[in-house]
Amino acid sequence: MSTPPSPADLDRATAGAAPQEGPLRVLHLGFEDPLMPGAGGGSVRTHQINRRLAAAGLQVTVLTTTYPGAQERLQDGVHYVPIGFGQGRNRLTRLLGYIARLPLETRRRRHGADLVVEDFFAPFSTMAAPRWTGRPTIGVVQWLHARDKARQYRLPLHWLERFGVRSHSRLIAVSQGTADKLVSLNPAATVEVVGNGIDREALDGDLTLGRDVLFVGRLELHLKGLDVLLAAWATAAPQLGAKLVIAGTGPDQERVERLIDSLGVSDSVELVGWVSGQAKLDLMRSARLVVVPSRHETFGLVAVEALASGTPVVIFDIPSLREVVPEGCGWKVAPFDAEALAAELVQRYPAEPDLLAAGLQGRSFARRFDWDTQADRQAAIYRSALSVHAGQ
Repeated sequence: MSTPPSPADLDRATAGAAPQEGPLRVLHLGFEDPLMPGAGGGSVRTHQINRRLAAAGLQVTVLTTTYPGAQERLQDGVHYVPIGFGQGRNRLTRLLGYIARLPLETRRRRHGADLVVEDFFAPFSTMAAPRWTGRPTIGVVQWLHARDKARQYRLPLHWLERFGVRSHSRLIAVSQGTADKLVSLNPAATVEVVGNGIDREALDGDLTLGRDVLFVGRLELHLKGLDVLLAAWATAAPQLGAKLVIAGTGPDQERVERLIDSLGVSDSVELVGWVSGQAKLDLMRSARLVVVPSRHETFGLVAVEALASGTPVVIFDIPSLREVVPEGCGWKVAPFDAEALAAELVQRYPAEPDLLAAGLQGRSFARRFDWDTQADRQAAIYRSALSVHAGQ
């Protein structure tokens, strides 16, 4: 039996090679590694799409930030390469190392790539990759919230976002709401929508009514709306006799813990840390309601995963979440209104027939979010972009 090539062998084989006939070679600037503890939904999407592209014969290399324990590897046919300085022990060093190394690492590998794909990432969305990759480049937009970060850090990050978006001529948005925002920033760009998907096993199992109210996501107090959720919970909890389970890690964990203490809800809130895979699915299935109180979302993967598990969802009525929680699958609340959110939780929590009906309808709706279909659509966009480039 022959020994499969190592990641280093793959790099040496493609370094300096001219574009050639054969499998489409994709260099994906993916930012976050799906194996990194606390990794967000963007890295899940990147891997789920790329593993299917690799199975279809494409050659995919993903450059990510480094972190303690990160290793270059082949995973499900996808070549992962962590880049940065040192071990990337915290969020800032990971970000700065990635930004500093990415152009150099991309140029080193571009002769072994037919197409470059840039994932947008916090805090300024895009590094304007088409200006320096030397290859046809597509932006995949799973994050577009630089204005919010600009307010948080008091830096003009939204100007960098605007400049970067205008550097792209072709973009893939994960929702129509995100696509509309991209068009407003760059009317000349071709913007296509390819949503996220779910694991098919999430649709299995009986529908049950759990006891807890659940939040799953990165612990970012303002962006994810945890400040509003906890304020609402302080009002609702005495009437529900239930627990709010918060699953996730993130930069604001200490602030979240302090807010829980200051609101006097420590006895009814449980922080369970980062969850993924089967543990995440089990947690959603055992919940009574999942709350997605985000101020901004580009898609709302947690909401779709909850619907697939048969658990109804309560959201703020914002564009991208509105797309993935239609009527009958959950309930919408006036954006960022803690009193309205508390009232909705109190009203819906005891209504068992409504919860079961919403769970059944939500699972039916979630069936349309299929990773195989989304990967096929994304591959078609890649090939179309290369055809247009070749004809110029």
